[in-house]
This record gives sequence, structure tokens and C-alpha cells, in this order.
Amino acid sequence: MAKKEELDEETLALIHWCIEVEGFLVAGGATQKQAQDHIEEQVEWFTDQFYDGLTPEEAAKDALA
Repeated sequence: MAKKEELDEETLALIHWCIEVEGFLVAGGATQKQAQDHIEEQVEWFTDQFYDGLTPEEAAKDALA
């Protein structure tokens, strides 16, 4: 069995933040698949938003604008 790679706290925080963003995108009218695809396609932009201190809701609003 392959050894699991452990993620650092910052990476885990970013992942959880993106999951929250996904929820706001879905609430804004996207399907879950569309939201996931958009986050994956724009991962650098969303990562910047995370490090700039935006809340998941703010980032989702910016993405939907």
C-alpha cells in the first residue's frame, strides 16, 4: 500500500476554503460539477484570493461577477 502524503496546515486550510467557495458558487446557481471545474480551471486566481484574505463568500461573489 502506498504511503499517504501528509498535507501541511496551510494547504489543508486552502482546500477547506475552496470547499466553502464551492458551496457559495452552488448557492449562486452553478451545479456542483460546474463549481468544481471552475475552481480547478482558475486555481491560481482562487489561491491568490485565499492569500489576499478574502472570505469564501467574497471570492465566490467575485467569481460570479
